Amino acid sequence: MPTVLILGASSDMAVAIAKKFAAEKYDIQLAARNSVRLQPLRSDLAIRYDITATLHEFDAERMESHEPFFASLTTRPDIAICVFGYLGDQQAATSDWAECEKIIRVNYTGAVSILNVVANHYAAQKSGLIAGISSVAGERGRQSNYFYGSAKAGFTAYLSGMRNRLFHHNVHVLSVQPGFVYTRMTENLTLPKLLTASPGEVADSIYKAIKKKKNTIYVKWFWRWIMQIIKWIPEFLFKKLKL
Repeated sequence: MPTVLILGASSDMAVAIAKKFAAEKYDIQLAARNSVRLQPLRSDLAIRYDITATLHEFDAERMESHEPFFASLTTRPDIAICVFGYLGDQQAATSDWAECEKIIRVNYTGAVSILNVVANHYAAQKSGLIAGISSVAGERGRQSNYFYGSAKAGFTAYLSGMRNRLFHHNVHVLSVQPGFVYTRMTENLTLPKLLTASPGEVADSIYKAIKKKKNTIYVKWFWRWIMQIIKWIPEFLFKKLKL
């Protein structure tokens, strides 16, 4: 069976992605901090879908551990999906460097660190697929979340450049722009129903995009056009808005 490595496997989106791929008969590697807490999920996947599911200790912020972590995997994954993220507190981050740095480390530096390791392995073997979950927040900076948005903007650019590089090594890279998603990370936010996806919708979209080897997807198609309109707003007007 092909194997999928899920980086940041404790989030709602990650759980939905694990279930989707397990249902399609992929073996699953669940990587997260305190991975023992995912034992019930591991058991459920293995029993329900008759696949092999394993737990792996992984911390996005401990960059020095990323290469040993990947080297420790007995089975090297065919697909690696980077799901972890940290919305953080925008207001606190404006005056608290520790909060600001965490937003940047988790959403950009940590993601680049582990995916560099995966990418080099895939490039050497001339096969593999990487999917990274970025955010529409990275398409234009807004006062409400520009620390998170700027980190995701960097991550989106990184995935694009890596896709360009790895294409020549028979490795595909998928960029995922979910838009709003109902998760524990957003449970304190008031989200518009029409624009908000469920974790299951995200998982289904990622699975289909991987099978079709798409480059970039918006989980709800209209986000592509919403963000295009936002990017078209002239700066002299945009800076006056409260978004």
